[in-house]
Amino acid sequence: MKNTLLKAAACVPEVKPADVKWNTARIIDLIRENRDCGLLVFPELSVCGYTIGDLIVSEVLISEAEKAVREIAAETAGMTAVVGVPVREGNSFYNCAAVLSDGEVRALIPKTSIPSYGEFAEGRWFASGKNITGKVILYGGSAVPFGSDLIIEDPVYGIKAGCEIGEDLWTADAAGMQACLAGAEVIFSPAASNELIGRAEFRRKLIETRSSLCSCGYVYASAGVNESTTDLVFSGHALIAENGHLLNESVWTLENSAVKALIDIQMIRHNRTRKNTYETKDDCRIVPAAMPCVCGKPDISADEMAGVLKQSGRTISRMPFIPSDPKELTERCRTILQIQAHGLARRVRSIGLRTLVIGISGGLDSTLALLVCGEAKKIIPDLRIIAVTMPSEGNTSSRTYQNAVALMESLGAEIREVPIRRGVESHLEDIGHGRAYQGEGDVTYENAQARMRTYILMDIANMENGLVVGTGDLSELALGWCTYNGDHMAMYGVNASVPKTLVRYLCTNYGDNCGDEKLKEVLYSVAETPITPELTPSQDGQFAQKTEEKIGKYDLNDFFLYYYVRWGFAPERILAWTMAAYPEIDKQTLKDAESRFFRRFFTQQFKRSCLPDGPKVGSVGLSPRGDWHMPSDASAALWLENLENA
Repeated sequence: MKNTLLKAAACVPEVKPADVKWNTARIIDLIRENRDCGLLVFPELSVCGYTIGDLIVSEVLISEAEKAVREIAAETAGMTAVVGVPVREGNSFYNCAAVLSDGEVRALIPKTSIPSYGEFAEGRWFASGKNITGKVILYGGSAVPFGSDLIIEDPVYGIKAGCEIGEDLWTADAAGMQACLAGAEVIFSPAASNELIGRAEFRRKLIETRSSLCSCGYVYASAGVNESTTDLVFSGHALIAENGHLLNESVWTLENSAVKALIDIQMIRHNRTRKNTYETKDDCRIVPAAMPCVCGKPDISADEMAGVLKQSGRTISRMPFIPSDPKELTERCRTILQIQAHGLARRVRSIGLRTLVIGISGGLDSTLALLVCGEAKKIIPDLRIIAVTMPSEGNTSSRTYQNAVALMESLGAEIREVPIRRGVESHLEDIGHGRAYQGEGDVTYENAQARMRTYILMDIANMENGLVVGTGDLSELALGWCTYNGDHMAMYGVNASVPKTLVRYLCTNYGDNCGDEKLKEVLYSVAETPITPELTPSQDGQFAQKTEEKIGKYDLNDFFLYYYVRWGFAPERILAWTMAAYPEIDKQTLKDAESRFFRRFFTQQFKRSCLPDGPKVGSVGLSPRGDWHMPSDASAALWLENLENA
């Protein structure tokens, strides 16, 4: 597969203000220590120091800085380093980022926004380079492209990078955003941002937001604690972000330091191609520079990529739908429930009904759906909720039945119990099947129960002038783990874009925050119950069916689903990321699990093509009306071959 993993470093050298030779040596030390990176970014004016005042335009310093840049450039074989340096051109001085690669000074990019407010006085020394385009200057004895219209591109890997310096990040017309519109996929951002109360958090949020808006990677390196502290203190804040997510950072380091992270260019490119509102322009000059991906080769195997990911320290969550931060998780759960509840309430108002009918099995999905109905009732107080439990004697366990009843009671729903065994047996006998379960593979017996339950719910809804609320989740829809025209159907499916791994957290989080100990106990009991459809006879009171034994573990299936639908990964790339996230599982087992996922995903599209309406709650959805358009008879051959050859 194509190698698109760029290892980048945000470097903060131990600076001595105005001591160019010392600073040069520290920069070279960091370059030599981080040769595993394709891109290294140093702070603004790092060659001389940011806080040297009028010394910055001294003839002796400018001349020495030019020599230093050439010396640093000599260390950049097979990589790119970006250092900050003052440059004199004509009658003006410019605060520049010098792009050094393969032993040469490839470009000089001037800062465009020159702050002269508050603690900043750059206008005293520097001119803006905003309107400088198409220019080449003599620097260090060579002709070097100079201007704000420069994009750096690796000729082998095709990676494009743009620049913004210091204040450029903080302006409405940010240079980095303009570079992204010109095709830059990574922004290198040398800076000298002094520390104030709250500024570090704001800076972090700003870089996360910019990397999200621009669908790009950000490598930000700010001046360190060894700058002059006459009036200001700098923290050496170094951050690397990608598509709105912070990959790594450090702050307040006293000695030479480098923060490293893998930036996945493939994820950036996919994000841009899926947004047709991402406009581009082509009025910039392209400058070649070496920014090789890891391993130093354009193509990489799944095993190699997995190895790189494991060693990189890049966090790969086994549950990508679940935030790792408890506070963020609680907020997300609250937001999802609000989206679901308001979607359901709007549907109820639009059709003029005031009755909801929902089947409660004692499992996760129907539990969440009933919680949504309860939240909708808070929006429409006169809403009536009819909760129906439909046990099948011999199949339904006492645990799920008791959970179902306790849940309905705790939430104050109108409870109805309709046993289905007699109706199912009569129906099976009518069609010539026989009343009894015929053993493994008897889908007629299994599905007759699912369809009977839907049949009952629909008829109760007709009788009570109500609406049937669907309970099926996103993971089941992806795998087709639902009975066609059974639990597959409803009048509004509130869980249709909630993956199974998230359903569990939504239920337990609700229990943690509801203030009702009895309800919390029930919700936790539901969450701890093995996932089962209970469509076959139980064995000595134990669950005979466990869903994950049939279709694979839901955490793996949700992992595959996320990286396929959200990020457009090929199967071999998904395998590499799965191997990195699940190092204790052997490669063949993971391949088998992924192969099963893709076979089911393709063959079960016909069930998704006729889904009932339901609210979208996250970035991954399978609605045939919006998120996922695929013919029901599409072939999975290419995807399975790609995985088999990985």
